[in-house]
Amino acid sequence: MLLRPLCPIAAFAALAALPVHAEVIGGNPGPQHNYICPYADGKGPLDCYLDAVAHLYTMCRHVKSIEIIEFGYEKSEEGFNGAKSEFCLVKQRINIVRPYQRALREASISKQAVEGVRGLQEYWLESLEKLKWNPGESDAEYKARVAKPYDDFRDRTEGIRKIVAIVKENTTPAPAPKSGRDKKKSR
Repeated sequence: MLLRPLCPIAAFAALAALPVHAEVIGGNPGPQHNYICPYADGKGPLDCYLDAVAHLYTMCRHVKSIEIIEFGYEKSEEGFNGAKSEFCLVKQRINIVRPYQRALREASISKQAVEGVRGLQEYWLESLEKLKWNPGESDAEYKARVAKPYDDFRDRTEGIRKIVAIVKENTTPAPAPKSGRDKKKSR
């Protein structure tokens, strides 16, 4: 009986503790742990995307490794055995769409940077598809093959960052276009 009057107070206290706005981490509003680009907190969209490439590849690589441990190389793709990794591929392709689009916008200061981001995206998609084990491939060959994209991701991201840094260093931003009101005031 004494607890009943305390219920509204407890409910109010719980609601008051909720954040007023969505917290932004790594360019993405969301929970404290940023799933898509966890190592790009407080950085821009391009950094988020470049972080997401290796991170999301790792997620699917881990799922594929679990399937291989569970069913063995030969049977990891039989029937529904590969369903988890197929779902992971679909999920990560969806997860990277927004960071990719935002990275293209940020990279638009340079045609080379945009081409670099597009090339990285194509390579990332190809690498995800190649996570499957190839018949006749040894354990060591498979592990070396699926680890190789990390080196390529790193090389490509360093190149993109270098291009963007050079362009930012050697150019001045264009002045913002005047709106209709500004033009009328200057007359």
